[in-house]
Amino acid sequence: MLADIEALVTCESPSSHPAAVSAGAEAVARIGERLLGESAERIVIDGTTHVRWRFGEGPSRVLALGHYDTVWPLGSLTRHPFTVENGVLRGPGCFDMKAGVVLALHAVASLADRSGVTVLLTGDEEIGSPTSRALIEAEATGCAAALVLEASADNGALKTERKGVSLYRLRVSGRAAHAGLEPERGVNAALELAHQALAISAIGDAARGTSVTPTLMTAGTTVNTVPAEGELAVDVRVRDAREQCRVDKEFRALRPVLDGARLEVTGGPNRPPLSRTASAHLYERAAVLAGELRLPPLAAVAVGGGSDGNFTAGVGTPTLDGLGAVGGGAHAEDEHVLVDTLPHRAALLSALMSELLAEPGGPQVADSYAAPGVKRP
Repeated sequence: MLADIEALVTCESPSSHPAAVSAGAEAVARIGERLLGESAERIVIDGTTHVRWRFGEGPSRVLALGHYDTVWPLGSLTRHPFTVENGVLRGPGCFDMKAGVVLALHAVASLADRSGVTVLLTGDEEIGSPTSRALIEAEATGCAAALVLEASADNGALKTERKGVSLYRLRVSGRAAHAGLEPERGVNAALELAHQALAISAIGDAARGTSVTPTLMTAGTTVNTVPAEGELAVDVRVRDAREQCRVDKEFRALRPVLDGARLEVTGGPNRPPLSRTASAHLYERAAVLAGELRLPPLAAVAVGGGSDGNFTAGVGTPTLDGLGAVGGGAHAEDEHVLVDTLPHRAALLSALMSELLAEPGGPQVADSYAAPGVKRP
């Protein structure tokens, strides 16, 4: 697994660089083809490559889902090279989530019968999954479970609840004027955006776990000109679909404050919430299996960040997230993976897939991942 993680980490694949993403897809495909003994499907959508394996003739029961794109720009390896020292693996994208990709491939490779499993590894999750969302939703529909190999939460906790994400952009059109000679002739787009930022901040509701956060604002052209145009980006996080709908209605109801200003609101819900009800049963099963495998007890957490697991839960598929690597520092300079936990996570994932596949309607699968020092009693 360490060699395979190194192969992926040292093949840089920032989401915004199509050629690098394509190279990353080929690196994933080579590892998977070696482990799984079957050629990968390369699915290219609007220039972005996604990698898929389907096993068996019938509909899939289990979807193993991950992504191999990262937030790290090309050249990041120069500052943050791949290293393994004192039981800690480091390198750009190792925790989020190239180690998870490798865990998925090794766990599926360990199954005695893979019939009913689909592995889908995408190339644009870090930028909101614009080309892969429909593919993910189609693959998840009808499955008994979606197992998401995103990195774990602190201390290996699984992610059983994720907030839904909505993204909005407000565009204001005003009227330019000389800021010193006749500012009264202008309609100040920056001032209108300030009014709107205050108004949308009030849409948030901390008691409901709803955050509405203005993030990026731009306006104006020169220091002595009343701004004629401006934009404001807004990040929204919600716990449930009803709240996501309420917030969307509030945004659609926004109106300009200044006379002569025009306001355009675009965007909307990007990812539905992953509710605890979508993950509870799978988490309970994983916790029991962890005990049988004599692994450290599992914990469950709710997180604010979204993942492709939001999409699988959104189509009604039971979803368990955070099954990937244990470590920390996602998107940060201290990104790392704890090496000794890798066989444990692979064992848990393999055992969970085996149990799901062995249910009525699925094939009987006898063996689980034979991780060093990890045996079922």
